[in-house]
Amino acid sequence: MAQHYPVLLAETLEYLAINPTGTYLDCTAGLGGHTTAIAAQLTQGGRLISNDRDPQSLEMAMRNSAEFSERIEFQHAEFSELSLTGLDGLVADLGVSRFQLTDPERGFSFQSEGPLDMRMDQTRGETAADLLNNSSENLIADWLYQLGEERRARKIARALVRARPIRSTLHLAGVVERAVPRTGPIHPATKTFQALRMLVNGEQQQLDALLERAPKMVRPGGRIVIISFHSLEDRKVKDKFKEMARLGDASILTKKPVVPSEREVRENPPSRSAKLRAVETAESL
Repeated sequence: MAQHYPVLLAETLEYLAINPTGTYLDCTAGLGGHTTAIAAQLTQGGRLISNDRDPQSLEMAMRNSAEFSERIEFQHAEFSELSLTGLDGLVADLGVSRFQLTDPERGFSFQSEGPLDMRMDQTRGETAADLLNNSSENLIADWLYQLGEERRARKIARALVRARPIRSTLHLAGVVERAVPRTGPIHPATKTFQALRMLVNGEQQQLDALLERAPKMVRPGGRIVIISFHSLEDRKVKDKFKEMARLGDASILTKKPVVPSEREVRENPPSRSAKLRAVETAESL
């Protein structure tokens, strides 16, 4: 299995300001990096709920954090299904884990051949192949432009519809590359894959649900820490936190987003686009 690097780990722990006897939620267990580090700071009276929508990731997180298992409760849920209260803090890392990206069977990457799936939870919902092969050209173009911020969306959508049925990850990547040839180091299918992954998993809607629910789940004086990886996500988080501050419901702890150090980016290049924002909820009057 690929080595796991929890993104902005020290910064996450700093902004959570962990109370050793508190109750915390890791909304995105992934491979258990943040979960293990938070649990390590808890005492016997502390409790951590470690959640993920991906059952395979949860199994790995359980194994990787086994030494602190008595402090951790694992649960399988989407953001829109979270309904906890009284938390001292929560963290959500919105990135795709290296495990998901490097497992060809998950269909997230154009680096290797695999089924065009892209579901975080493979027990529910439509696959990327289902959506690509059964949707109109205009709808596909809209998805690529709105979610992938792909300027060549119309051209790519036209090529995809002509090439249907799209059979696999490499088939999709090849169709895109022929439609819009590479002009630099970034593969031309990168934004297409991003858009489809976000669409398949309803990531924007799930983030909206988390931002709506998080202030209700965290007690007064608790912390909310969210790590995003692209502008659509970061904009939603920034706007929600500004709204909370304007209404007197929270204090913004990060006037500017916190980004990885040069050393972290060297050791874990995928972290380079990460941005951390944090708030502390207002104390009751």
